[in-house]
Amino acid sequence: MNESPVADSAVGGLVPAPAQPAWAGADPYTRALRTGRGPLFLRRADGWLLPLEVERWCARADAVDLEILGRCEGSVLDIGCGPGRLVAELAGQGRRVLGIDVSAAAVSRTTRLGGPALRRSVFEPLPAEGRWDTALLVDGNIGIGGDPRALLARLTDLLVPAGLLIAETVPMDVDERVRVHITDARGADGPGTPPTPGTPFPWARIGTRALIRHATRADWTAVDQWATGGRSFVALRSRSLRRSRKSSADPAKRTAVISSQRPRKPSAGSPVAIPYRRST
Repeated sequence: MNESPVADSAVGGLVPAPAQPAWAGADPYTRALRTGRGPLFLRRADGWLLPLEVERWCARADAVDLEILGRCEGSVLDIGCGPGRLVAELAGQGRRVLGIDVSAAAVSRTTRLGGPALRRSVFEPLPAEGRWDTALLVDGNIGIGGDPRALLARLTDLLVPAGLLIAETVPMDVDERVRVHITDARGADGPGTPPTPGTPFPWARIGTRALIRHATRADWTAVDQWATGGRSFVALRSRSLRRSRKSSADPAKRTAVISSQRPRKPSAGSPVAIPYRRST
């Protein structure tokens, strides 16, 4: 990295500017995870911004998170685990858990916290398919791929029969498909400059009523719904027998991204304590 000289008022001369971290020029999502703070947004083409709660994601699991985790059964797959607070908490409790995320920065942070994680999309082949007891889709991840029906179909293959899905929904009645990109809304050169366009990707925003409607059509049953701490959730169980993986889990025919929402080539991380059988 090039360094430019800056004036040192104490000695009246020039000294090299402090070197910036290697990740300082990275994409906004990576920078946010590295620093643990925003601002960070999903941005539509019309300029609409959805704030992302980076500080909460990078903090320890809070009371609302702990309530979610208390509802989990057996082995847990956290889809779009982000910086890993839920995975780390479950691992610290001695639970069988795996986080998956397409962001290298997210997986790295999760593993540094002591949580097992893989750099993988939910639509790529995953360890222990069909043997997970619980799947988590929190922090907006029900929107992955912009197609909740396709996502629910994929989860049928990942969970045990009648396995549990806990999904966080938008706390309002909404059901929309959008194309967005991730931005810090500040631009590469700081506040006041135009933001650098990111790669657009499909996303969905789903409220509780809409998710239950989609789930019912996809052979899932809503077994609980609740709201706490300004957040809303739905617990679902699949009613259908597992379909063949050839028809439901072909990653080449799916478009899905998690957390960083950046396309990438498949790349495995470092799995740790991955369950291969159902917990009792």
